[in-house]
Amino acid sequence: MRIITLNTNGIRSAERKGFFTWMQQQNADVVCIQETKAQRHQLPTDIFHPEDYHCFYHDAEKKGYSGVALFCKHPPDEVNHGIGWPDFDSEGRFIEARFGNLSVISLYLPSGSSGEERQAVKFDVMARLKPYLDTLAASGRDTIICGDWNIAHKEIDLKNWRGNLKNSGFLPEERAWFDALVTGGHWYDAFRQVNQEADQYTWWSNRGQAWAKNVGWRIDYQIISASLKEKTQSVSIYKDERFSDHAPLIMDYDYPL
Repeated sequence: MRIITLNTNGIRSAERKGFFTWMQQQNADVVCIQETKAQRHQLPTDIFHPEDYHCFYHDAEKKGYSGVALFCKHPPDEVNHGIGWPDFDSEGRFIEARFGNLSVISLYLPSGSSGEERQAVKFDVMARLKPYLDTLAASGRDTIICGDWNIAHKEIDLKNWRGNLKNSGFLPEERAWFDALVTGGHWYDAFRQVNQEADQYTWWSNRGQAWAKNVGWRIDYQIISASLKEKTQSVSIYKDERFSDHAPLIMDYDYPL
């Protein structure tokens, strides 16, 4: 089973840069998208509902903002548009497809980089998300939570970690929360199950020469339930083309879908 996740920073922009042509070549079972920045009526069916995929969008109420999507090779048994929190769901940040006992989720956590108000929103979402994930882990479902978590877990996960100790995305509280999530025995960072190397990033600032110099952050993850820990096979970050300021994270699992 192949799962791909990508923050497109505008799905129409990514389409113009060749994303869907590339995607059709990947033979992915599920593609998880974050930050579509569009309403469904703005997305022509022939382009944004790629052939051979079942496509599901969950838009933000605010135009040109946030939004998540799932492209599924196989028809899901059920799709949940939102997590059940009106404030969070109005920003289009969660969509889940269920296939038997497997859940694949596209999640877009808020960023706090714009100021204290949005950082407070981020902390609030994190506080609510932890018990939700605890309940999900206890359900016994095989789960893959893909997306832009807007947190770099460890120093190895961003180039300039010393210069970002007081910045959103690498705050001690954020890292401690993430550490508790993936070291508690219920959830695992699938990437680190198969790749322990440094300089493995999924996002680069558009400022300066961040991309050219690989001054990046690893903030896009596939977080998996414990039942899938031994099922991870391979991972790659696709950087031959740029569809966004993020790069596609591609993971293969020994799991029939």
